[in-house]
Amino acid sequence: MSRLLALFFASLALLPGAARADYPSKAISLIVPYAAGGSNDTLSRILAEHMSRTLGRPIIVDNEPGAAGTTATTRAARAASDGYTIIMGNMGTHGAAPAQYPDLKYDPINDFAPVGLAAEVPAVIVTRKDFPANGLAEFIAYVRANSNKVNEAHVGVGAPTHLFCTLLQSILGIQTGRVPYRGGAPAMNDLMSGQVDFSCISLSGAISQIQSGALKAIAIASPHRADVIPNIPTTVESGLPQFVVSTWNAIFAPKNLAPEIQSKLSHALNKALDDGATRKRLVEIGFVIPDAARRTPEALRELVASEVPRWGKVVTSSPGNN
Repeated sequence: MSRLLALFFASLALLPGAARADYPSKAISLIVPYAAGGSNDTLSRILAEHMSRTLGRPIIVDNEPGAAGTTATTRAARAASDGYTIIMGNMGTHGAAPAQYPDLKYDPINDFAPVGLAAEVPAVIVTRKDFPANGLAEFIAYVRANSNKVNEAHVGVGAPTHLFCTLLQSILGIQTGRVPYRGGAPAMNDLMSGQVDFSCISLSGAISQIQSGALKAIAIASPHRADVIPNIPTTVESGLPQFVVSTWNAIFAPKNLAPEIQSKLSHALNKALDDGATRKRLVEIGFVIPDAARRTPEALRELVASEVPRWGKVVTSSPGNN
């Protein structure tokens, strides 16, 4: 009888409900759909460190660059819905991708279970340090006069860096050369070495280079100056209020995730974002922490549903979208 009872209880442990109660029982993979060293990667590693402590299991960052993040996002969409594969998506992978890639193999709205909004960050226009323009007015004048000679660096069609400059070039009515990279780090390296001329990048991805003088910041695409670079004017005060734009980063899991697991992941994310030391680290490198009401899975679902049509209009109506 004791053997039969043992088998009975062992079989109970294999039931889905038992697995959910035991979650997590092993390491979790957090996919970063870009190369190591970029802002998405930095954010992911900082949050994974704190979330691991809350969940009691390691969260392993898995970098997989390619096709502006859509390669890795496709893999995440097809992963098991058990909470052991999650992804740090963003405005590009879960907002603009459907318009950029007609044959996209996933649906940002219906193929994912939202966990929570992690951070936002304004765009900043940066150039190589010896670029022959200072300030936004000079930059616009120079680029308009030399659009056939000037090159812009971005991290693949549909990535935030590409979308930011797609919007900028649309507003200015210009079309420069556009050079794709597989990640933020290689793009930054070529900007710093003068191989390319400018980029529209998330502030968090260029803050140290701006502060050190390795890159020249032209303007931040925000209504207000950033405390981390207070001497850099905004696009609003520089005469281009149409160019105010930020990216966002958020954690998603494959669809059909059990509500109990979704809740545990969301709780761990919120604990990380409410931790004083973690917040300080993120703010110092240019991230903006969303308030608690905007971090819920429901709020994230609504955000994605609004971003897909928004960026679809930008992408389809802009010149030089390549």
